[in-house]
Amino acid sequence: MTLDIEYVRAQFPAFEVPALKGQAFFENAGGSYTSRFVIERLERFYRERKVQPYAPYEASRLGGEEMDEARARLAAMLGVANDELSFGPSTTQNTYVLAQAFRQWMRPGEAIVVTNQDHEANTGPWRRLAEAGIEVREWKIDPETGHLDPAALEDLLDESVRLVCFPHCSNVVGEVNPVTEITVMAHAAGAFVCCDGVSYAPHGFPNVGELGPDIYLFSSYKTYGPHQGIMVIRRELGEQLPNQGHYFNAGTLYKRFTPAGPDHAQVAACAGMADYIDALAGHHGISGDAAARAAGVHDLMRGHEVALLQPLLDYLSSKNAVRLLGPTAAERRAPTVAVELQEAAEPVAARLAAHGIMAGGGDFYAVRALQAMGVDADKGVLRLSFVHYTSEAEIAQLIGALDREL
Repeated sequence: MTLDIEYVRAQFPAFEVPALKGQAFFENAGGSYTSRFVIERLERFYRERKVQPYAPYEASRLGGEEMDEARARLAAMLGVANDELSFGPSTTQNTYVLAQAFRQWMRPGEAIVVTNQDHEANTGPWRRLAEAGIEVREWKIDPETGHLDPAALEDLLDESVRLVCFPHCSNVVGEVNPVTEITVMAHAAGAFVCCDGVSYAPHGFPNVGELGPDIYLFSSYKTYGPHQGIMVIRRELGEQLPNQGHYFNAGTLYKRFTPAGPDHAQVAACAGMADYIDALAGHHGISGDAAARAAGVHDLMRGHEVALLQPLLDYLSSKNAVRLLGPTAAERRAPTVAVELQEAAEPVAARLAAHGIMAGGGDFYAVRALQAMGVDADKGVLRLSFVHYTSEAEIAQLIGALDREL
């Protein structure tokens, strides 16, 4: 089965906007286009349900039900319980809240493991626990390849480690890390696991319940939805950590780590992401429960992306003037492709814009990873990131533009 790209693109109003015609979008890792299902729900909420939810009158009841629908349907697709999923203003802020909970829960002398492959959101907040006497151990990438070797983690684990933090895949290296293998290693040592899925989830929702991490984080504005951070916190861990919300909400798991009131409209609109996954499943004849439908769509997305990604990787690998970061095999990575140039990356991205290529240059909040690989973070990297709605013609447009500018 192959992805019906025409059907997919018809679900995104951005492709019908005259100002975007002829513009090929290759900075999806910074935020994706939004599906029409999400836009329609967001507009309806602001028109019809923009009241305090969960009151007995109709507009309020409908608003609250839609918020609950978003949580329930997304949790089911991710293979976790309803109350194990919560919403927050961003993944970075969600991680800071979680780090504060761990700061209160852990004792001086206990340890956490972080990586230098991560976006700063899943390493900086945890490193600050050193201020409270927590030992911070760094799991380092290979400086040539950016690879995060599970064997190197084993040397960092002992009975004092309480948490291991790592990305499902890096937003500059792109390699997909073996989440289940790493989680099994950490659990065997008595540690919990926090996996940053921000750079992976846009390429298909994972079954978090099967993967096994205790915390899984991603951003809905990168998965075709509104600007929210989504957290999965499994019950065994969530009920042990100190409550970070209002004291009277301590008994509700999904409220324990959201100290501020949620953005009602955006939470409700997140149900549109589930609508979109179900629409793709229905159109392609994928059936089963929510997790099975999501898994089928995941595989469709990945199959399409891998087919488009390999020619781009082959092209970049053949260029002596650039250094491709991460694996050269499309099956091993997400289509988030960073290259080190002989010049600063941002001006090159600006030149590509003249060819209708929307891409970015910079450090992308992955300064530690770039520095570990010997990249000058001030010069940055050129990042070319796409998702399943990208077409073969857009890949050809990108390679043509690169040929003229590199």
